[in-house]
Amino acid sequence: MRFIVKVIVVAFALWLTTFIVSGVRVVPYENTQLATVLTYLLVALIFGLVNAIVGTFIRIVAFPVYVLTLGLISFIVNGLLLLLVDWISDLLGFGLVVESFWWGVLGALVLGLISWLIGLIVRPSKS
Repeated sequence: MRFIVKVIVVAFALWLTTFIVSGVRVVPYENTQLATVLTYLLVALIFGLVNAIVGTFIRIVAFPVYVLTLGLISFIVNGLLLLLVDWISDLLGFGLVVESFWWGVLGALVLGLISWLIGLIVRPSKS
């Protein structure tokens, strides 16, 4: 249940991010309202999986770099993870479109902030 709530929160945050950051958009697989909502949910699911698998590995391997940069490298890593989600969803034929690396960094920053703010409100239980 907690995972589903997190995916919905990230999907909503991604939707808001596309309004704030002009270099990040989502292309649905079909031109209907249901397809658009499902596309946001699928992209959020892909982002969650990429962040859990690849992001965790990068954070463990690059721990010394995180310490040396006082965590500022996390902006770059999160931007690269967003670009990876762009690439994976492009292989599926729909999903996230990030214009460039710096749009990815800005998009990841905005997405992270919005997800954090929504997470403060929603706070799924740990059960």
